[in-house]
Amino acid sequence: MADQSHFIGERAARQLSNTTKTPPQWRGASPRWLPQLLPWVPVEAGVYRVNQALDEQFGLRCTPNPAEALPIGLSDYEVQPREYVLSSVTTTVQVHTRISDLFRSPMDQVKEQLTLAVDKLKEKQEEELINNKNYGLLHNADPDQRIATRTGGGPTPDDLDELIAKVWKEPSFFLAHPRAIAAFGRECTRRGVPPPTTSLFGAPFLTWRGLPLVPCDKLRVEENRTNILLLRTGERKRGVVGLFQPGLPGEVSPSLSVRLMGINDQGASQYLLTLYCSTAVLVHDALGVLENVAVDRYHEYT
Repeated sequence: MADQSHFIGERAARQLSNTTKTPPQWRGASPRWLPQLLPWVPVEAGVYRVNQALDEQFGLRCTPNPAEALPIGLSDYEVQPREYVLSSVTTTVQVHTRISDLFRSPMDQVKEQLTLAVDKLKEKQEEELINNKNYGLLHNADPDQRIATRTGGGPTPDDLDELIAKVWKEPSFFLAHPRAIAAFGRECTRRGVPPPTTSLFGAPFLTWRGLPLVPCDKLRVEENRTNILLLRTGERKRGVVGLFQPGLPGEVSPSLSVRLMGINDQGASQYLLTLYCSTAVLVHDALGVLENVAVDRYHEYT
């Protein structure tokens, strides 16, 4: 009698099996260290005023005679202090109700779309914190706080030391493109002084003079050139702070709101996502910039 055995193939078997799926993976997401490292200050009514004392010297002197009163000194304030108005980053998400109703298992379609939109919104926030022409760090560094590399090439230990000399009052961290950090590491290795590492948020960072070099891809590289920042942070230290608006309607995280705008005539649910933010440099020497740094080997050694 002939063998009547039948074997199920892999293709047929997969028709009866469940596939384990991941949430949507967006390759543009980054760690976004800068927003995590900045101290964030709540702002009332969306405006933050930085009052600064004028630098005139007034009569202070020491005297050994207790009977002789010290001169009274008054420090005047800047007449028109700068006011930072929170800027908004917005986007909208639209999901047809038929999609969200029928294809809601095993993952909520609306939730996944909103998660992706929030991720992209926060990437844009970090971009604006650095490059916004009004409040971005690169555009708010004082001219006296900008220096060039000594060699005209890649960043060297001497260059970072010069930057520390500009921001010497309790500096917090360097901020640089990953390629700039790699170029600095190569230069240190070439000189026989490999930089030590430290751990922040469970991740390793190169350091120089005890200050972490924090990678950020929002510092743009143009024609193999970029900039490196050094920041002092916090209100108490008269440094750089981030600004946010607390208590927004529909708030899902500080200064980020998600609001349902309704369902349109085509049956699509529409959501408005808004993130309010800004930065403020409280004193000019809280921020320094090493400009025009080369990030490839050719520029480093020519």
